[in-house]
Formats: sequence, C-alpha cells, structure tokens
Amino acid sequence: MSATLWFTPWKPGPAADTAPGASGGRDGKGQSGGNGRSGGGTDGAAVVSVTEFTPHRPLTALGVTVEGIALRRIWQDLEGAVGLWLWVDPDPFRPRSGSISVWRTERDLHAFVGRRDHMRIVRSYRNRGSMRATTWQTDGFDMDATQEAARALLSGRSAWPA
Repeated sequence: MSATLWFTPWKPGPAADTAPGASGGRDGKGQSGGNGRSGGGTDGAAVVSVTEFTPHRPLTALGVTVEGIALRRIWQDLEGAVGLWLWVDPDPFRPRSGSISVWRTERDLHAFVGRRDHMRIVRSYRNRGSMRATTWQTDGFDMDATQEAARALLSGRSAWPA
C-alpha cells in the first residue's frame, strides 16, 4: 500500500451544528481550524464509517472520484451527517479511494447507504473493483483520533476487522 493518502478538507453536515466541536479540528491537510479546539469533537455519541474502493483497472478510479465529489456536494443536506472526509491513494498502478463519514446514529448512516443516488453509484461500480468498509461507535467524536484511526486502517498499520 502506498504511504501517501490525500484527504479533502472536513465537510461538516447538518448534524455538526448539534455536535459541539465537530466542525473544528483538522481540515484534511492537517491544519487546525473551525472552533479553535485542536482536536475537534463532540460530547455526544457518533458513528464512524470508513470505506475503501480499489478498482480492477486504474482508469476506473477517476469515475469513482467524480461520483464521490458529487455526493460530497449534497452533504450539508443529509439528515444526521456530522461530517466527511474523502480520501485517495494516488498510486498510478493501484489507486484506491473512499470516505470517512461521521453520523449522529447508525440509522442515519443506513439511510444514506440506501439513498437512490448512492445505490446507483454502488451498483454501477460493483463489478469494477473491490470494496470494503467498517464502522464503529464512539462516545465522544474526536476529529484527530478518528482521522488517525482511519489512516492506520488505510495505510495497513492497523488490520481491517474480519
């Protein structure tokens, strides 16, 4: 696996307003911003989802990236969405990409996964690569800790759950 991972800036969702501190923290480039709390976080529980798509053919990565950016544009309209990072491994021979999304509840995550636009993308790329995902719950969302845990999974420093 490539050691290089690029992250988009943190994109807060509508639930970020109800999660104190969730709009602060790192912006994807490692820069602190937002509310002044360097770690960012929330006093409430959250659900974190990490996804990874590895296409069979490198050129397929471009289409997946474009679709991910399109979904990111509607992020502020998604019920229960706390925030999102998109990420990409720019390896020209084995590119990978995905998301790290944070949700108020598991129900909110499942509502997004079942959305028509999301399902259309999943179906259109289902046979064009391999996909894996994991989720976990946290009692208090911390942006830095979440991004580091996801980075450990994506870089191979931590094993994906079986």
